[in-house]
Parts: sequence; structure tokens; C-alpha cells
Amino acid sequence: MITIIAAFLACEMLKPGRLQLSGMILNPESEVLETLAKSILLAARTAPKAKGVDDIMTALVEKTDIEVLASTMERLADEKGAGFAFLKRDAANIRNAGAAVLIGVKTSGAAGLDCGACGFETCAEMLSQQKVEVDFRGPNCMLKYIDLGIAIGAAVAKAKDFCIDNRVMYSIGAATRVSGLLDADVVFGIPLSVTGKNIFFDRK
Repeated sequence: MITIIAAFLACEMLKPGRLQLSGMILNPESEVLETLAKSILLAARTAPKAKGVDDIMTALVEKTDIEVLASTMERLADEKGAGFAFLKRDAANIRNAGAAVLIGVKTSGAAGLDCGACGFETCAEMLSQQKVEVDFRGPNCMLKYIDLGIAIGAAVAKAKDFCIDNRVMYSIGAATRVSGLLDADVVFGIPLSVTGKNIFFDRK
């Protein structure tokens, strides 16, 4: 009788979704997502910056703040009206993601090159302008925006190295600033997912 019971229990343990062997952890890949997210932010931190001045800000979104961002994105969709329904789609994405990171820039000044890329003839003229606060804050030195783009590119490249599905989202960045979660001039969010199908693909 004992042998029959033991055989029955062994068969039950071998069923899909059950623990198969003592000490075995099934589907452990999702458990390391937060740790890998920090490595993704490390890539953003070490990305090259104009004149070596690092004004990049990074953050790992806490679980409790996911709903804050998603709710803010839905509210912004209603406030902005036609053309912004995608904010609600993105809100569903961040709710379903396993983790999310933020990469932004808070400028400490200008590069001092008087390059004109910002739309003003000199850096001093740009810096003297009244800042506009909408989804983002500006104007700012264009080289700082380039730094931000390079940092985001480095981050998603690292995510690809880890085979983590991701998508760069303006919507998460806008919600981050509007909700006061991060005091950056410009910020973008990158939700991360480890599932059998990329949840950021075939979106409606």
C-alpha cells in the first residue's frame, strides 16, 4: 500500500506546473527581473555624456507606484482628449509589465557651445528664458536631450542582451512628471516583461 501511495504522489509531482524534484524551482526567470532592471539602469549611467557632465536621472519604479502611473496616464488621456487614447493602452501595458524603469535628465546648465540647436543663438539666451511646464520642462540644452537619448539607447540595448521585452514610452514619462514621482526636466519610462509573448507587440 505504501508503494502504491508513493507512486501516486510521484506521478502527481510530475504533472505540468507541479514541483518535479525536491529543491527545483520552476519558472525562476521572472524572479530576477528587478535585479536585471538595475543592470539596465547601469548601462544608462555609464553611457557617454556631452563634455563628461552627467545630468541623467534613473529610477526603478516601485510596485506601489505602478498603479499611480497607470491611473495618471488614464487621467491624462481623458484630459488631453482626441489623439491621446494610446495613453490608456500604455497604462494597461505598465500594469501587465513585470517591472519598469525611468530614465530622465535634469539639466544643470548648457554645454556652452552656442551651437543654436536649441533655437537660440547663444546658450546664455536660452538659459535666460522662462521655463515652460507642460508634460516636460523646457527649453533646455539640446546636447542634454542627446545625452538622454544615448542613455535610453544603452538601456534598451542591455535589455535586449538579457532577452527582456521592453518599449520606450513617452506616456510613462509624462505621467511620472505630472504625478510628481521624479523631478526631471524630461523623462521616459521603459516597462519590462518576461513572458512567452511580447506584450508590447500587437497592441490595440
